[in-house]
Amino acid sequence: MGSLWNLIWRRRGDTYRTIVVAVLIALGVRTFAYEPFNIPSGSMKPTLLIGDYLFVSKFSYGYSRHSFPWSFAPFKGRILESEPERGDVVVFKTPADDKTDYIKRVIGLPGDRIQVTGGRLYINGTEVPREPVGEGSETCGGSAKHPTTYIETLPNGVKHMIWECSDNYPLDNTPEFVVPPEHFFMMGDNRDNSNDSRQSVGYVPAENLIGRAEFLFFSHDENFGWNPLEWPDTIRWDRLFNGIH
Repeated sequence: MGSLWNLIWRRRGDTYRTIVVAVLIALGVRTFAYEPFNIPSGSMKPTLLIGDYLFVSKFSYGYSRHSFPWSFAPFKGRILESEPERGDVVVFKTPADDKTDYIKRVIGLPGDRIQVTGGRLYINGTEVPREPVGEGSETCGGSAKHPTTYIETLPNGVKHMIWECSDNYPLDNTPEFVVPPEHFFMMGDNRDNSNDSRQSVGYVPAENLIGRAEFLFFSHDENFGWNPLEWPDTIRWDRLFNGIH
């Protein structure tokens, strides 16, 4: 009987050790390699949609205390730091509380002068070219108007899509922003519907960067629910495993 109990306890011990190791591996991957995030708002449309799930590479810009769960690491600054490139889609902790995750596009690097005038983006005094390519799939607020879809080309050649409902919305005319050292200027691709560095988000410290958005691993529309029989019709199959640009 004693041998039987010893065997049971050894098996329980093996199970507990397996669970502990699995948790440690998962935390290690989440902290140092890739972390999943989901998109809860439309500020990055048309690039990212509500219901998108993506992986963020944690090693792209090095590591800060925000790379760790609950930002618990007791150090400041970044380790193995690498600066984002203009046009990267980045997840970061908003400076307002150092807790809330935001996802935006890097528009301004340290020292840049950023301004929006008449809906047109200017970087260091030069207008950023954009080309209309169609209409967005949604309407602008309570109106029947659809946003115009543009392809915007940043100074380093990065091309990405944006939505503009109008060139005369409140965010279409701003003062000139001068990005401080070790900070970045972020904007959403849904230009008239994004709380970003033009508003309360402000300049984002390098320490607050979590990682670069790499690719989608899942996506569903607003009808996705608990019934597995409905999933095939609510999953956006064409978005799965797409890279984020």
